[in-house]
Amino acid sequence: MIPTVPKKKLVTLSTISFGVIFLCYIFYQQIHSAEEFRKEALEASIPNVSVVSPTPPNPLETITLPGTVRAWYEAVIYAQVPGYVKMWYKDYGAEVKEGDVLARIKVPALDAEYAQAEADLDSQKAKYKLAAVTADRYLALRSSHAVSEQSISVAVADKNSEEAKLKSAEKNVDKYKARINFKTIVAPFSGVVIQRNINVGDYVNQEGNVDDSKTPSNLFTVADIHKMRLFVSVPGTFAYLLKPGLSAELTVQQFPNRKFIANFLTISKGFDLNMRTVIAEFTIDNKDRALWPGSYAQVTLTAPVKKDLLTIPSSSLVFDENGTQVATVTQDNKVHFKPITVNKIIDSIIEVRDGVSTNDRIVNNPSASLLEGDQVRVVEPRNGYSDMNSSKKEDSKHEPVASK
Repeated sequence: MIPTVPKKKLVTLSTISFGVIFLCYIFYQQIHSAEEFRKEALEASIPNVSVVSPTPPNPLETITLPGTVRAWYEAVIYAQVPGYVKMWYKDYGAEVKEGDVLARIKVPALDAEYAQAEADLDSQKAKYKLAAVTADRYLALRSSHAVSEQSISVAVADKNSEEAKLKSAEKNVDKYKARINFKTIVAPFSGVVIQRNINVGDYVNQEGNVDDSKTPSNLFTVADIHKMRLFVSVPGTFAYLLKPGLSAELTVQQFPNRKFIANFLTISKGFDLNMRTVIAEFTIDNKDRALWPGSYAQVTLTAPVKKDLLTIPSSSLVFDENGTQVATVTQDNKVHFKPITVNKIIDSIIEVRDGVSTNDRIVNNPSASLLEGDQVRVVEPRNGYSDMNSSKKEDSKHEPVASK
């Protein structure tokens, strides 16, 4: 017969057993939690990094610069004789042909001097004619010895003297005739009048038109705009782009949605001492005459270049006592610093001449606490605000457009 255990003793044993099991469970939980905490601590001690790979630079070099559009030919016209404007015939924007009369100048004093020069010429002609007749007669009497040789020599010398005076008088008339022609202002070539700075009655001289402000100014400016010249001041670092065959794309303020093409013509081959820029000249066909002289242009130069370089973000640079470096991640995810040689800094991009290869994994935005040989974990970076916006724009390009 099986002995019976008192009920009170059975309860006591059950309670003890449950307490032991509970204590074992608590102990196990503490051990497990400690292990989990240790693992988390180890994982937290390994920094997360994002990496980028060096990439070849854009094979096209592009730079945008300001430029000035000028006429193919541009003549600034001044008066050659002082006087008063009698009449002007061509206004702003007038189309002119070579030799067209632009204005006439009234010069009474010059007219009087020209008339006097012609009168002096007539007087000298008479004197020369008399001297020539006298010399011929004396020479005819030489054979009969009616006059002395001295008288003949004097007569011939007088004739030669009067002949020289006659030539001088003729040249004087020619001089005044040339100055008389300057009373008429004509177009030097076919083109457009882009300036007219005179009015009827204005006093003009070789310095230009002297108006109420007493500041001389030119009379007219005539421009040939069938073809235009574009002048661009190019920084010395981009001077190597300027060579025959280069073309530029430009826009002007009056036609913001239209692009003009300019072809390289020449270069000044000398730098401005103040700006350290070089003047490059381009030509633009302007058959429709849309471009005007003096227009401000935004010029974009694009040229193919061959560079044995790689590019990395400027945020990946490390500066310390060892110079310029980048932090790379090895195959076993350890940090290794490499010195690099920087070729050029372009905004947020760095051109590297040597020190890295396309196979390198470079830490972007490296922490100052990273040391050589540190273990790291490579993770994908989170999209920033600009990245999210750009992705939204890309998605919107592929969305169908609802028809209206």
